[in-house]
Amino acid sequence: MRSMRTLRRFLTAYPAFALTIGVALVAVVALFTDARSAAPYVVGGYALAIAAWQTIHMVRELLRGHLGLDILAVVAITAAVLVGEPWAAIVVVLMLTGGEALEDYAQHRSKRELDALLKRAPREATRVLSPVSPTKTADSTTLETITIDEVCIGDTLLVRPGEIMPVDSTLITDNAVFDESSLTGESLPVERRSGDPLPSGIVNGSTAITVTAAALAADSEYQQIVNLVDEAQRSRANTVRLADRYAVPFTAFALALAGLAWLVSADPVRFAEVLVVATPCPLLIAAPVAFLGGMSRAAKAGLIVKGGGTLEQLAKVRSIAFDKTGTLTSGHPALTRLAPAPGFTGQQLLQWAATAEVYSSHVLASAVIEAARDHGAPPLPVSDASEHATNGVAARLSGNDSAGQIRVGKPAWVAESAPSLERAEVAAGELAIYVARDGDFVGAIIMRDHLREESAAVIGKLRQLGISRMLMLTGDVPATAAPMAEALGITEVHAECRPQDKVRLVSEVTPRPVMMVGDGLNDAPVLAAAEVGFAMGAKGATAASESADVVNRFDNISGVEAAIRIGRDTLRIALQSIWIGIVMSVVLMLIAAFGLLPALAGAWLQELVDLTTILWALRAISPRFRPRPARALAQQPGAEHPSIEK
Repeated sequence: MRSMRTLRRFLTAYPAFALTIGVALVAVVALFTDARSAAPYVVGGYALAIAAWQTIHMVRELLRGHLGLDILAVVAITAAVLVGEPWAAIVVVLMLTGGEALEDYAQHRSKRELDALLKRAPREATRVLSPVSPTKTADSTTLETITIDEVCIGDTLLVRPGEIMPVDSTLITDNAVFDESSLTGESLPVERRSGDPLPSGIVNGSTAITVTAAALAADSEYQQIVNLVDEAQRSRANTVRLADRYAVPFTAFALALAGLAWLVSADPVRFAEVLVVATPCPLLIAAPVAFLGGMSRAAKAGLIVKGGGTLEQLAKVRSIAFDKTGTLTSGHPALTRLAPAPGFTGQQLLQWAATAEVYSSHVLASAVIEAARDHGAPPLPVSDASEHATNGVAARLSGNDSAGQIRVGKPAWVAESAPSLERAEVAAGELAIYVARDGDFVGAIIMRDHLREESAAVIGKLRQLGISRMLMLTGDVPATAAPMAEALGITEVHAECRPQDKVRLVSEVTPRPVMMVGDGLNDAPVLAAAEVGFAMGAKGATAASESADVVNRFDNISGVEAAIRIGRDTLRIALQSIWIGIVMSVVLMLIAAFGLLPALAGAWLQELVDLTTILWALRAISPRFRPRPARALAQQPGAEHPSIEK
């Protein structure tokens, strides 16, 4: 019964292939009956009908400006029938219609990792209808199951053991353990406390918990990843162009060789014999399968690649520009000291800074908020807030007693509203965040960021890959950026860059193509301007993720090395698949041109050529390179770098 259901699904999915097999079987059976003389006419007529259908499709594609290889198949089928080789023609038709089934299988195989991300997307949530305390879970009578699109900000949700977090939330339960590997790549369970933010897509541990929805489904982190994956799957145009470059010369060569063989031998059969081994399935299928395989392999490494064209550019990258904060550094600086202005306390400085930073997408914002929480200075209510890319964030406090305008960010921008601002003295590797309120300078928060453990090893690996130029583009002051660049061996540093400065610098970088690696709102323009924009960490719907060509779901700089390796492997395998198909077809064409390969035998041999090239293209899925954990990279010889704190 199962085999019959499988067969029915197959016939429904590939009706043209099923019909071709049916016609061929009927004709073969007819050979053993009194209707044997009609069998060639059956297969020949069917083959001509398919050729006519292919011709209509070919004309439509030509009208759209797409020149392909269908003409070879059409001419081969027609010629085979006209010269009395209908059985060879039906084999060519079998190859064409079967090619659809092979391509579909290969594409599903190559998209497996991308499809897995889509299938994991949460679709339902359990809403709690009555208040629940942190130490008490909900009763079954107070629950309702809803779709994630029905979840509203502020809803209390129940997440059962093993369930996926439906939307970005805040933990109500005292503590809980989660599997966050789908977002961060960290295989070990992560413990969270009451009040901690929880991104959608993580998996709850062994205890039922309650959470407060902090974002709508469309704005939650995992849904943004799903949207990026969906966009990547739809972006297929560039994968076809690689094969199209070979379409015209291959078609011209095949037709010329077939015509020459006919002319020299004075036998029209020779024309058909050459063309039946020149059919184009290796070129039509192999390249797209290889690129989809590369995208699937990238997804396994935590990288969402938006199209085959990006993989081709990754293979050719010669220069890389890095942002500093959150890219080469951890983006989680530690508080070093507070420098409040006269008349203000450190507690006020931290609390007002955290109040505004709640509304910032910058990677430093969470460090300020965490420092304020550790010092017992929680954020205050705000009536209005806005982020100013590369400069900082402004917020207006709500309430009659605390109304006021707060600015947090770079000194020049904060000084626009607080002329009395005085720059703090910072040591090498430190950074200062300035705060003002109602035109008064409140003080500076001095923090120290640290290089990622794997950064030095990755920079070394990139040099081994032949990346000839690496530079740092950062909005930080030179005193902060230079020591970190020196520790990594990056000699070209551009500090205090605004977004337009980064775009200009990247546009002038040679040799090209150039990759820009960054994270955050201020990196969006330059990520879009570079040939390859690489966003570190898919932080929800940030402009960086939307503008980038590659989004790294795992917060690990080794993804840059992985992306380049995968791009090079994919392009190499795609070209190998194309050339294997071309060489094998040319050899068979030359044999047929001398009359040594009958049309029917040639048609079956061409089927083997198709299968060989498709199987070769599927090698692009093979994970020859897997990003290693940061700890392993940091422990490699040569990975050591001088501490910024020394």
